[in-house]
Amino acid sequence: MSRTGEGVTAAEEGVGRMHSRPVHDGRIVHLTVDTVRFPDGSTGELEMIRHSGASAVLAIVGRLDDDDPEVVLVRQYRYAAGGYLFEVPAGRPAFQGEDWEVCARRELEEETGLVPGRMRRLTSILTTPGFTDERIHLFVAEELRPGRRSLDEDEFIELRRIPLSRAVAMIGCGEITDAKSVCTILFAVQFRAAR
Repeated sequence: MSRTGEGVTAAEEGVGRMHSRPVHDGRIVHLTVDTVRFPDGSTGELEMIRHSGASAVLAIVGRLDDDDPEVVLVRQYRYAAGGYLFEVPAGRPAFQGEDWEVCARRELEEETGLVPGRMRRLTSILTTPGFTDERIHLFVAEELRPGRRSLDEDEFIELRRIPLSRAVAMIGCGEITDAKSVCTILFAVQFRAAR
């Protein structure tokens, strides 16, 4: 098969959205029903949630290379999950086109009152590609210094400082189940081991 673009074969040309019908245009998500041409040439309708994307950041007290460094997690009330979750700080861009690292730095300071001296990009993930285009950009923050905490009115957050090894154990026993947090913590551990 001939390649027509990154990851696209000639047989895949013409695959994708043919028409989009708006259903809901909200503050955080935009729901549409899209008419889609599938790879076999057939068509169908799919519900699609469009999202601005977000940045998530694992804050390291000290440096990632330290022996079992402490990390800063938030314990946050999440209505959709039915209670509190342990998470890494994260949030959406303040405006369209905001740099993802700038977004991560801002969200870290707003949620924890900490400002990173050093940021490292880890990767980006698609959260649930079966029905949304949401992509979260993952970072590690080090060399933290005090900043100014500024929570949104719908954010109910408690801060937790725990050893990185404890965060990994919390993933293993199901205490940390938030996907972006699981990915950020485990990717950071792998990044650390590879150095």
